[in-house]
Amino acid sequence: MNKLKINLIIVLSIVTILSGCTSWNKTNKGADIGTTVGGGVIASTGKSSGNGYMGAIPGATVGGPVGKIIGHKMDVQVEEMKKTVPDAKIERLGEGIVLEFNSNILFGFDKSLLAFDSKSNLDKLFIVLNKYNDTNIELQGYTDNKGSDIYNQELSEKRAKTVSGYLIAKGINASRITVKGYGETMPKYDNKKAAGRNQNRRVEFLITANVEMRAEAEKEAINK
Repeated sequence: MNKLKINLIIVLSIVTILSGCTSWNKTNKGADIGTTVGGGVIASTGKSSGNGYMGAIPGATVGGPVGKIIGHKMDVQVEEMKKTVPDAKIERLGEGIVLEFNSNILFGFDKSLLAFDSKSNLDKLFIVLNKYNDTNIELQGYTDNKGSDIYNQELSEKRAKTVSGYLIAKGINASRITVKGYGETMPKYDNKKAAGRNQNRRVEFLITANVEMRAEAEKEAINK
């Protein structure tokens, strides 16, 4: 009887591990495919379905007084972004900021060139990013599940690179920016519905403190 129980446990464990591996391969297929534009690389491990920043923000968290100071600085930026870039979805997460543009705001359908009106949205965002230059910016491109995996991967990378190139041309230091494409691997919305697929075609900005902000926060914490 005990032997039967042990064998059953072993079989269930193997099934669980294999199931996990299958899920990981699909979810993380685009995780390590990206182009570093500058030196501001952020760890992106431990990702979950729906986003490519679950590992990046917790990995950047320092906590304590320093973390609170950084969090306050990010709160200030979020409030300014909400006023300046009303078309974007903006969320505070950990010590970072996640800003999402639906791709229709930036690109035509199935296109990687900026749409006519999209530059005004990026110009608004540029004002805030340029004002608060003590942050790193990870640009992440996503698609829906229409089309082949390879095509969607390439399209997501092209879109993220297009946005990056525009911001750099405007004056953002290239060393602050990292570009990643995730294709269709991380849907945040329901791909079974047209509205969900539309929302999954998106570009997200992951904004975190750079070395300078952290150093300044550490000084402030010591002096308090």
